[in-house]
Amino acid sequence: MKLTFKPLALSAALLLGLSTSCQKDFLDRTPPNIILDSQLWNDAGLINGLMANYYDRLPVHTTIYNGWVDFSAYDEAMWSGYNNYPNDLFTFDAFRWGGWDYGLIRDINLALDGLDTKSTALSATQKEQFKAEFRFIRAYMYFELAKRYGGVPIVTSQLVYDNSGDTTPLQVARSKETEVYDFVASELDAIKGTLGNTGSVTRANSYTAMALKCRAMLYAASIAKYNAASGLNIMTPGGEVGIPANLATSYYQKSLAAAKEVIAGPYALYKSNPNLGENFYEAITRKNSNPEAIWVKDFLVAKDYRHAFTYDNIARGIREDNLSSSATTPILNLVEAFEYLDGSSGELKVRNAAGTDYVYYDNLSGPFQNKDARLYGTVIYPGTTFKGQEVQIQAGVKVWNATSSSYTNIEGGLGSLYTDGKLQTGSSGPQPSQQDVSNSGFYLRKYIDSGAGASTRGIRSDTWWVRFRLGEILLNAAEADLELGNTTEALTYVNQVRARAGFTKPLTTLTLERLQNERRVELAFEDHRVWDLKRWRIAHKVWDGSPNTPSANAYILFPYRVVRPGSPLDGKYVFDKQLSQRYRTPRNFQLFNYYTFLGNGIRNANPKIVRNPFE
Repeated sequence: MKLTFKPLALSAALLLGLSTSCQKDFLDRTPPNIILDSQLWNDAGLINGLMANYYDRLPVHTTIYNGWVDFSAYDEAMWSGYNNYPNDLFTFDAFRWGGWDYGLIRDINLALDGLDTKSTALSATQKEQFKAEFRFIRAYMYFELAKRYGGVPIVTSQLVYDNSGDTTPLQVARSKETEVYDFVASELDAIKGTLGNTGSVTRANSYTAMALKCRAMLYAASIAKYNAASGLNIMTPGGEVGIPANLATSYYQKSLAAAKEVIAGPYALYKSNPNLGENFYEAITRKNSNPEAIWVKDFLVAKDYRHAFTYDNIARGIREDNLSSSATTPILNLVEAFEYLDGSSGELKVRNAAGTDYVYYDNLSGPFQNKDARLYGTVIYPGTTFKGQEVQIQAGVKVWNATSSSYTNIEGGLGSLYTDGKLQTGSSGPQPSQQDVSNSGFYLRKYIDSGAGASTRGIRSDTWWVRFRLGEILLNAAEADLELGNTTEALTYVNQVRARAGFTKPLTTLTLERLQNERRVELAFEDHRVWDLKRWRIAHKVWDGSPNTPSANAYILFPYRVVRPGSPLDGKYVFDKQLSQRYRTPRNFQLFNYYTFLGNGIRNANPKIVRNPFE
């Protein structure tokens, strides 16, 4: 066979040419997984995607999508789920409310620089709107840092290392606590006119900015007043912690002014359902035509953006999955904070005046009749329904013993029947210590999704998380007015909120303690309770670690059916109040908990950082 090499040589040459060409094209390609600055800052869609990422990174404490276990860490609920955390909190850790996230602040500063120096295709209006929104996120971040640590370093531009070996120029000292709050206020005032996003509840607009300013200034004002008035005077010599008392009035005025801007806006208290209890539930959870929502974090099942809060916290007897439920269960402490509609104390009437016998009710919902409608919208209590289904809450039966003239408690498994063929223990308990069923006698309604399949692992929930709503702003305004001596105006705001809850007789007098309770019941499970008690400087009194202090312990309520044949009391219902068996340690908030510790890691990286008090 004769071999000819010429064709091979031609093929090799061709191959070499093709190889060289492909290699050049390959090296010149734009990597598909890298977005260049020149692309990012000239594409509004890409900037919006970056913005969404920054919104998602905002710090949270207790929400339905992150940190919700700690709803049970304070005095709104107890833990009825797997293991006993957080019922066994002996104290609150010094780093509990941490969140030193300068990574997000750095990224925002880079974004602002990119829009200023690398954006050529966007209009000036577009750039200013984007910059305003980035600055809003940064202002929110600084408020979150301030309420945890006090004064922190204010960094508004890039810190660039020059490879000199000297990192001193990168070390920024802490600003005063007042300076951080003032920075937040000035930023929000500066950007509110260019934020855009009119009508949006998921992105910041001018009203969102003022809602944030309203809340932040209220925090600064109450810290200024009550840090001194409490006698604690927690501060550092340089003002990194502590706000002078003489600044309280100014901060209250700023909070009130911002609140009034929001109140004058397009918002209204949700009042679409004539059933006032259901109405309050919908005020938090309804997404369509909800005039109360100012700013929310939204979820959407259709986009597979959802959370498992309902799966983990649905009432046991109506869960749609065979695993998990009932982890967060409200406690009697919270339930009794909801007043009766005649304005009397919310303490449930379960014993007669002499304390010698029970109060007997014809039905399980008896003690809760004529209560503040917000209770129904927040808590599933005995005798009520959810998703059109009865939530059976009955601990057992009390059988009368004529010989001893006393009752014997008989309890059984979930859904069990007594020998008379009637219900003994409800399918939703409660049980004293069994996991995944209420151990408190109550279930959570607020934020629990009523949609089909929402409590299953396969579907889960897209209930949104409300960051700001008009109900809070009205109470913020009322508090600022009250502190400024404008009692009449303060009452107007409070009575709007109470009227929505069913109170037909307006309050005519108002104290701070009354207003504090209004916030507790209106804003339960909305991540306000711990921050409110901290700013009022009463957390160490409410949660003093003593087994003899009711507010530091968890109380529960177990309902029983009376079995007393031949007596008119047979078939009635009675209720036992008691301390929770699973909630074994009184809450103990110590003085060092008012400001989160910084720790050696932060100080080692930046020696200019001053330690917080007690650290």
